[in-house]
Amino acid sequence: MASEGALVAQFHKKGWLRFSFDADVAAWAAAARVAGLRAAQDAKHAYWWQCQNTWFVGVDALDNAADGSIDGIGLGEGLLAKLRGLFNELPPFHPAQVSIIKEGYPKPREGETEAAFGYRLRRDAAHVDGLRLNRETSARVCDEYHQFILGLPLNPANAAASPMVLWEGSHHIMQPALAQALADHPQDAWPNVDIAQPYKAARREVFDRCTRLELAAKPGEAYVIHRHLLHGVAPWGQGASADPEGRMIAYFRPEMAGGIQSWITF
Repeated sequence: MASEGALVAQFHKKGWLRFSFDADVAAWAAAARVAGLRAAQDAKHAYWWQCQNTWFVGVDALDNAADGSIDGIGLGEGLLAKLRGLFNELPPFHPAQVSIIKEGYPKPREGETEAAFGYRLRRDAAHVDGLRLNRETSARVCDEYHQFILGLPLNPANAAASPMVLWEGSHHIMQPALAQALADHPQDAWPNVDIAQPYKAARREVFDRCTRLELAAKPGEAYVIHRHLLHGVAPWGQGASADPEGRMIAYFRPEMAGGIQSWITF
């Protein structure tokens, strides 16, 4: 196994890491699958079924504790130790997103323009988390500050079943572009600064320069993604297979201590 220093260096170079099978993580995934299905079938979460019922967005849908445990089953010290090696002290875990993709994804999302759907179809809806778009004005602002993205597959699905997509090394382009866009503004104004144009320009550079990877994983495995890495979700591919409920992945995006001032650094 690579040393902690080597893992940190690899993470900062590539912007992502995948962790091998861990029995504790597999036990957590089994419990989270049951809880996630319960959440997806709950009427109070019906609005999260989007793209003509091919995608359960499921933000904050998992009823986990602040340490990430679900129904008393923890993520395991092995995974938590790896995360502490990358990020030092871990923030509290919020209720995880439960993302469920079914055969036929993507379909147009309600209110989605033709151009936006085309981007979802051709570019995997590639984005950096935490940048909110105002659909009426097309302005985009930084208003959510995650420390990292942790992906945890909850059920078996093959590599064609709408895997996570990422552009390796893209954080080296996105972070300086975002920092430069904010640099001429006072820090207390940063959450209201429209960064749409520099963000779009940086995305185009990423598409030109960075390698697109499809990141499939199995229950018991996990992957962590840098907060500035451009990423998305692939369409349901030819030959894709998953359990009847569709492919399920839980995502944690713990809040960044220090807010945007810390989030914008590399």
